[in-house]
Amino acid sequence: MDLLQEHHSPTRRSRKRPVLNLFVLLGSLTLTFILLAHAWLPEIAGLGLIVDSGLIWFGALIPVLGLLALAARPRQLAVAVLVPALVWALLFIPGMVPLAWSAPASSEASLSVVSQNVQAGSGTAGDSARSLAATGAQVIALQEIDGASRDAVDAELNPHYEFSYRIGTVGLWSNYPILNPSPQGLGLGWNRALSADLDTPGGLVRIYVVHAASARPLEHSDRDTMLASLAQTIDEDPSKKVIAVGDFNAASTDRYFSALTKHLSEPAQDDGLAGFTWPANPMPITRLDHILQRGLTVTSNSVVPAGASDHLAIHASFNL
Repeated sequence: MDLLQEHHSPTRRSRKRPVLNLFVLLGSLTLTFILLAHAWLPEIAGLGLIVDSGLIWFGALIPVLGLLALAARPRQLAVAVLVPALVWALLFIPGMVPLAWSAPASSEASLSVVSQNVQAGSGTAGDSARSLAATGAQVIALQEIDGASRDAVDAELNPHYEFSYRIGTVGLWSNYPILNPSPQGLGLGWNRALSADLDTPGGLVRIYVVHAASARPLEHSDRDTMLASLAQTIDEDPSKKVIAVGDFNAASTDRYFSALTKHLSEPAQDDGLAGFTWPANPMPITRLDHILQRGLTVTSNSVVPAGASDHLAIHASFNL
């Protein structure tokens, strides 16, 4: 009986290995395709939004494939796993290099901007406003200011900021004069964004404060419309210095967000990594809040807690 088991055991293992080899090979090819061509995936059942939003997390599959390749043993499989690993690294590592390693020192002519979605209905918008004012930022941009929180926000910010402009649930407070303020419907027919010129010591800076429409797996057409309209608006904007900040309800890897990054750039984080902002608790898993710019030099960029919103705040500084 023992001899029979010893005779058949290698055969069973040899039958399993080709299946494992094929699994690792197909898994590596599929992962590589998703990383490179996720924007081509269909929107069926919200698949496109889900994959776009969580693309960075697909890197967690690479160690799993690596372990399976070790179990399968053929050396050629290690090369197969290296392909998605290299693609993932090229896509994400450059954006996770700490900005502090290369950012210039802040100059006298500088601009500091902080932004947060203060979560309508949370009852903590006033707390967020107080925390954001304490950062010393010269400009504050808020989204999702509901009727119940307007007075609390004004009470916290108006004593510190001489200039302000609010439209709907989006607001802007500034130490510098706000010129040419305007609501921005961005293709929706109602206003979820605003634009204005900040009269800074370094000249006019055009700023867009944005609260994109919600994005859910089967419901994100309004958000897509807003992002496309914003990209077109910025493309046609002759301003040399431009900032777009707020809750875009889109990850940096979202196929519709990429229209914006053709015209504006997003700085890396001071301490590196991805700078996730949502949900604030228990742990952020994606970055929905962004600060994009052109014509300015970024000196710092970080994610900061403020109040009890479900979004963390973002804080960036620029040399003018």
